Amino acid sequence: MSYKEQVTADRRLSILELLMQDGGMGNERVLETGLTSLGHRVGVDRAYVREQMKFLETAGCVTIDLFRDTVMVASITERGAKVSKGFITVDGVTQPTPGG
Repeated sequence: MSYKEQVTADRRLSILELLMQDGGMGNERVLETGLTSLGHRVGVDRAYVREQMKFLETAGCVTIDLFRDTVMVASITERGAKVSKGFITVDGVTQPTPGG
């Protein structure tokens, strides 16, 4: 796995962890802010977050709804919760380390 792929996989895990911290739901703006606060600043913008949300939806980790037909809102699924805790693995998402 290249460095870029590893960073992307880590960001996907971070999105799942952010959703777990926020009652299981979050919109693209909140997730973008969350990623940047975790140090994922380079290359993270709204379009990037949307792309990662769509990847996680395809992987069965989140469902996505549109608010007012413009803002993407992700809801974590049972599968996504298990991935965020390291109980199952998904290609393209970093496995969490024990103890965070």
